[in-house]
Amino acid sequence: MKAMKEETAEIKQIHDDKDLICGLCKRCDNIPEKYGEKITLQQHKLTVHYFCLLMSSGICQRGEEDEDVHGFLVEDIKKEIRRSSRLRCMKCKKVGASVGCSIKSCRQMVHMPCGLEKEFIFQFTGLFPSFCKKHAPSQSCVSSPGLPLSCSVCLEPIESVLSYNVLKCPACHGSWFHRNCVQHYAHSAAMFFFKCTLCNNKDQFQQEMLRMGIYIPERDAAWELEENAYGDLLQMYQHCDAVKCHSHKGRKYSSQSGYFEIVRCKLCGSRGTHRKCSNLKLYESDWICADCKAAVEGKKSVPLPNHVESPLAIRQERKRLFKNISDLHSSLISKRQCVPATSPEVLMDLAHQISQQQSTEVLVEDDDGVMEAALRVLRQSDFNPCCTLSVKFSQDKHSNNIRNQRRFLRRLVSKLQMSEIFEGPDGSKNLALNSKALRDDLYFEVGSLLALSLVHGGPPVGFFSPALYHSLFNYPTNYRPALQDLGDTAFAHKIRQISEAKSMKELRMAMQSASQYLEAAGCWRKIRELSEKDMLVEDVLNFYLIIRLQLPLQRFREGLRTLGLFEQVQMCTEAFHSVFCGPVERLTAESVMKLFTVRFSEEKEQQEKENTTVHFWKKYLHECEEGRCAASLEDLLTFTTATDLAPSIGFHPTPSISFFSSPDPSCAFPQSHCDASHLFLPILPSYELFKKHLDYTVCQFSVMQDI
Repeated sequence: MKAMKEETAEIKQIHDDKDLICGLCKRCDNIPEKYGEKITLQQHKLTVHYFCLLMSSGICQRGEEDEDVHGFLVEDIKKEIRRSSRLRCMKCKKVGASVGCSIKSCRQMVHMPCGLEKEFIFQFTGLFPSFCKKHAPSQSCVSSPGLPLSCSVCLEPIESVLSYNVLKCPACHGSWFHRNCVQHYAHSAAMFFFKCTLCNNKDQFQQEMLRMGIYIPERDAAWELEENAYGDLLQMYQHCDAVKCHSHKGRKYSSQSGYFEIVRCKLCGSRGTHRKCSNLKLYESDWICADCKAAVEGKKSVPLPNHVESPLAIRQERKRLFKNISDLHSSLISKRQCVPATSPEVLMDLAHQISQQQSTEVLVEDDDGVMEAALRVLRQSDFNPCCTLSVKFSQDKHSNNIRNQRRFLRRLVSKLQMSEIFEGPDGSKNLALNSKALRDDLYFEVGSLLALSLVHGGPPVGFFSPALYHSLFNYPTNYRPALQDLGDTAFAHKIRQISEAKSMKELRMAMQSASQYLEAAGCWRKIRELSEKDMLVEDVLNFYLIIRLQLPLQRFREGLRTLGLFEQVQMCTEAFHSVFCGPVERLTAESVMKLFTVRFSEEKEQQEKENTTVHFWKKYLHECEEGRCAASLEDLLTFTTATDLAPSIGFHPTPSISFFSSPDPSCAFPQSHCDASHLFLPILPSYELFKKHLDYTVCQFSVMQDI
């Protein structure tokens, strides 16, 4: 066994030799905090950077942690090198690109070091995903910093705009970092000591830094690993500090017992005295030095802590923590998996949390009481968002849960749009500042309900303004608040007058008219040139739409974190933009046709009749779109699926059509199965009869729904 360990130690070495080139990235750099440790297996004549292995798209960790390169087998590494040799890097245009963006539809491939230069984000957690600049996660800013910022690590000035190279603490929002600075800090402090330099938050800070591509080593801090770094702490204080020492052998002499044994201060331990020198009795061992007496003056006794953890206990706890992390890391079977690229895929992934065995009952009086019913359920102490929603309308005789749930979520989103926490025109709402809503924590609750609706199969939100979406998710990154974000309000009218002023006289008059608003925003100032009006308007918009709404935005974000939605939207901000921001796409004949899958019979003779019915169906859809039918496309979709708008998560199962024949065509009417989103169409001899029966059935259904 010993010989095997010695042989393994000879084979696996970390080299500083600059001539050794990584087999994956073809670079010889040895910068551990950027590329990971540079590992050479001499027996196999193989050199790789550890991070190049972790981020490679086509390799899995199949071995044990101490096998080959931290569990990556030599055979697999060579296969990955061969695979990547056919792929060209988008940065350097050379072959060997082993790292790809984890978004399915993205085809960007790079070498790992080239990815860093192209602002790729590599997440050293979970399945180790990689994201190109377009799909990379971003941070959102609660407010625009008012004072010049400096990096909390290097203390050099820092641009107050969040970007790839500028990060901030998610807990206090006041600590900002250069990416390189926080990476050096993480590499030095490691997992046990890496925390915000300002607020000392560790858990939330580490999670956010990992999300933004900062590597945090799973080890103790660098200064803890230095040999004999704390050797001085193992030495006990041996010196008599009495004013007059009576020991003939000197102040450093200490007998094992008796009057000349040195007794240390029981509070600080950094002062000592011989018993003889401080008039202590032979059995006395409690002594307090003069400095500590001064600190606790006026107290008869100074209680000691009941329990003080020793340095050894602390180190053992760290080792236990690191072992758990390593066990979790080594149990990973498949190293990576593609991140969903579209909003329905993301929502479907989140929906896997929902338990079909457990349900939460939602009792609704009528459509007007939908929001009250939702808030009542949300405020229950035992509410679990992972339970299926079992919705019952008191006036509805039907017990179809799918139909009731879709109806409930459709009405809920409409009611939330009209909530007092929003203001602005329909389809482009901003957050309003409402003190009662803040006191009742309504911002959090509405955010939570929107997240629940999307994950449980509700319709698109569709009413956020671009300014609100940017404030929440920092997308687009270069977005600037505009006048149209204010809507048609008295305040917007006054600010618009400032923006449209064509002379200094008009500008002063417009500013005087809006003086109350400008003073409240801290934007009242002297304007010497007409060109300064643009900066003034930008400052006012920034205050009105972002700065004054810091707390509402924060609570609204926390609500959107329900079921993990907020974090996933941050990963795919572009894909979710159409889900949150209007307008919602109107149904067309083509879009409805694409929703349905047609199930044909196996008999050829029957298929001919069914093809004729499909032709009738398509013609009917076009006439519905043109307004030449009694029913609308929305009525038709509601008849089949119990909702007039396709859910953001998509229909599951996919809406489908099948056919049936009847001996008496005059009695053959369409039927639907809402649970399965299935439509049964009758095979009829003429289009006129087909249209008549479909109009009658759908309209009758719509009337029954309104009763």
